[in-house]
Formats: sequence, C-alpha cells, structure tokens
Amino acid sequence: MNILKKPHLTPKSAKLNSKGKYTFVVDKKSNKTEIKKAVEKLYSVSIASVNTMNYAGENTFKHTKKGVVKGQKAAYKKAILTLAAGSSIDVQTDAV
Repeated sequence: MNILKKPHLTPKSAKLNSKGKYTFVVDKKSNKTEIKKAVEKLYSVSIASVNTMNYAGENTFKHTKKGVVKGQKAAYKKAILTLAAGSSIDVQTDAV
C-alpha cells in the first residue's frame, strides 16, 4: 500500500513550510502512525506530530452546450506533519 500519494502544494501550505510543517495527500485508510513511519523512512527526518483531515468529495456542475452536467470530485485525506527542530524536506523537487 502506497501511503503517501503526493505533496499538497498550495499557497497556505507554502507558508506552513517555513514553520516546519509539511502537507501531504495520503491514503484514506492510513493512520497517523503509518504516515509518520512512511515519511521518516522516505525523507530520513524525525516527525514531532501528525495531524490528519478527511475531505468529502464535492458536487460539481459543468455548463455545456447540452445543458448542465453534474459531477463529483474525489474524496481525499490530508496530513500535516510537524518536523522536529532542525529538520526540513524539499517537497518541490522530491517525488513521492
């Protein structure tokens, strides 16, 4: 099972990076302990804490020539990892 899907790169997460917090989209079935072990193994850093959030899929509407088409965005789970002092991750260049 691939626990880490991808880094969650947004302007808000870029501000958190300067505080030693990094965000990742993770597998919906993974727990905090599994996420912590996966990041520590992949990036060779020590993690101080892990916070997770589940996001439900949103309903979307697309206007086309044939009318309105209803859709659904996928649900996902996001993890915010706080690193121990002195550790850092370069998420822009590292591939998960």
